[in-house]
Amino acid sequence: MKKLSKLEAVLWNIALPGFSQLLAGKYLKGVLFIALEFIINVNSHFNLAILYSFQGQMKLAFEAANLQWLMFYPCVYMFAMWDAYRYAMPPDEKLSFLPFVFSAYFVTVGTIYGGKATIFGIQPGIVFFPMLSLIPGLLFGFLIRSLLLKRGVKKWKSNT
Repeated sequence: MKKLSKLEAVLWNIALPGFSQLLAGKYLKGVLFIALEFIINVNSHFNLAILYSFQGQMKLAFEAANLQWLMFYPCVYMFAMWDAYRYAMPPDEKLSFLPFVFSAYFVTVGTIYGGKATIFGIQPGIVFFPMLSLIPGLLFGFLIRSLLLKRGVKKWKSNT
């Protein structure tokens, strides 16, 4: 099995969840993540929503998306990324799951409100608002991790 760097693991999974697992020789897990990606993507009509969003047609993007399916996407996506990162990280790294977890939470909420949210009078839409929600999710996750590490939390290990 190939040992990936943390950056390589995350970047391949940004391209498509499951790629890093395949590269690391975890074929069952990789195929499962890719299958979940396609099932959720097709049933949520996510690619059509992305297409409309990039064309600036936010209303059509929202109407095309099936939120019942699309709300699964952030958690599966971030979990696949976390799984790849976890395999690549040093064994003594603690609480590094927190930015991934909080990103999944924030992007899911961003998906829920993506069709109605406005920022400075601009409606980013069902694709871009969840993407923007990743930023506070990461910041909050890193902040919580930092605070817990400063308090000396030793019982939580990232690899368990």
